[in-house]
This record gives sequence, structure tokens and C-alpha cells, in this order.
Amino acid sequence: MKIAFQMDPIGPIDIDADSTFRLAEEAQARGHELFYYLPDQLSFQEGRVMARGQSLTVQRVKGAHATLGDMQDLDLADVDVVWLRQDPPFDMHYITTTHLLERLVPGTLVVNDPFWVRNSPEKLLVLNFPDLTPPTAIARDLSTIRAFKAKHGDIILKPLYGNGGAGVFRLDENDRNLSSLHELFTGFSREPLIVQKYLPAVTRGDKRVILVDGAPVGAINRVPAAGEVRSNMHVGGRPEKVELTARDHEICAAIGPVLREKGQVFVGIDVIGDWLTEINVTSPTGIQELERFDGINVAEKIWQAVEARCG
Repeated sequence: MKIAFQMDPIGPIDIDADSTFRLAEEAQARGHELFYYLPDQLSFQEGRVMARGQSLTVQRVKGAHATLGDMQDLDLADVDVVWLRQDPPFDMHYITTTHLLERLVPGTLVVNDPFWVRNSPEKLLVLNFPDLTPPTAIARDLSTIRAFKAKHGDIILKPLYGNGGAGVFRLDENDRNLSSLHELFTGFSREPLIVQKYLPAVTRGDKRVILVDGAPVGAINRVPAAGEVRSNMHVGGRPEKVELTARDHEICAAIGPVLREKGQVFVGIDVIGDWLTEINVTSPTGIQELERFDGINVAEKIWQAVEARCG
């Protein structure tokens, strides 16, 4: 098949951690032809969804991991699969790409399905499962957020459409910074904020569970650095091997059919203790860490699901 990757610049990636690189590596091993382009190079031109990019060959050699062909314009209707793999922020630029890629469906398979990526952002899709999530509020109004904090005491405050742990704050019972943080966030953004009850279990780790076509294939635990509330690996979180618990399987059984129905083939959910906190569908990570810990070929399982959907 011919596979196009819409992703961030491939040159600076860490080939030992990047999930998109691992997907490209496995696709190449399966005999598929690869094409690479940046989100800025996606366009709609007189009825066609076009990408200006390059053919791609990958190898697991640091500093020489990607060989690119000549720049060319490609009608994405002529490819079998487009991978939507650019990182958030989930802003209007990101949303516009989902509108354009949606026009390729059903002739071209877009993974994850762009309609449901657009309508199921990480911190909003969890609202469909209130029995699985900690107490949560989404608001821009300061008095509403204050009331939530007064009720729950120790809370986490973060941007609704943020990513990678950026802008995540813990405000405990003695904190006096809520007004200042609200002023800071609302001063540069018109978006609401999300607040959740703080879960002390986060000190033992924030579990990333990988689901392929709605079924869990494994998990890694991300342990925050000392004195840090965020467990994201690029801000110092430490990955470690972990097993799926009965509660993890219960969560996956509840959300898996929804993800499968909505064409979310590769998903990473975040579980703290017994609670689901995020459902990551935009550009989930964790493949390579899980493969190293569990010795399973997660990328192969993802491609098997993609190939099955392509018939």
C-alpha cells in the first residue's frame, strides 16, 4: 500500500522513543511505500486534497534515520492510508487539517478517523464516562472554578486543549494562586480550563494504556520525578514496566467499543489509580517503551488493524 504520514519535522525526532517513526519502520518492513509531509503542506485545491512532500525511507540509525526523495505534489486520494500524526496543540490549524482529511473518506483510510479526532479531544471524550473519571469541571468562569476547588480542596488545573504536561498546576488546600493563574490563562487564551480532583495515586505513576482498535495491548507506568506532579516523559517522567489490572480492563471494556466504532485505531489512555483521566486520540505515544518492556510488536498489531480496515 501507499502510506502518507502527516507529521511534525522528522529530522529532530528521537528514533528510540518516537511512535510515528516506529509505525513508519514497521510499515516499510511490511512492504508499504512511504510518503512524508508537514501539516503546513496540506491543501485543498479545486476539489482535491493535496500534500506537498517527499517519499520516505527510514532506518534505525541515529542522525541518518530518514532518507527523503524530491519534493512533489501528491493527490492524497491516490494513497491507501493517511496517518494523522502531528502533535497538538489542538488549535484551529489542527482542526482545519481534520476537515480537509475528512474529505478523503471513505476512499482513503485516515487514521485516526479525523471526524472523531476533531469531536473527541483528549480531555473531552472522557466526559462520556463519568463513572470512570475523577470529579471534573470545565469552565472559564473563575467563580465556578473556585466553587469546585472549595468542594474538592486539592485540585489539578490545566488548559483544556494543552498537551505534554504544559501548563499543569496542582493547587492544594493552602494554595493562594488560583486567581493569578486564571488571570494568566485567560489573558492569552479564550479557551476554557479543566479542573479535576487531585489523585494522590499519581505519585506512584500515571499509567499509559495502549489500545489497538479498541482492545488493550499493554501499558507502561510513567512515574513523576521527585517534587513533580506531571508524569509526562519529556518533562522528566520515568517509564517503567507495569501490568494491566482488573480495573484497567474494566475501563478498556467500557471505552473500547466506542473507540472502535469511531475509527480510533491507535489510542493511548491515561489511568491514575483507578481513574481514567484522558483518552489520547490525536497523536498518542508509548509504542516503543511498551515494546521494550513487554517484548511484543505493538506496531505490528496496529498495522494488522489498519490493513484489516483497508480490506
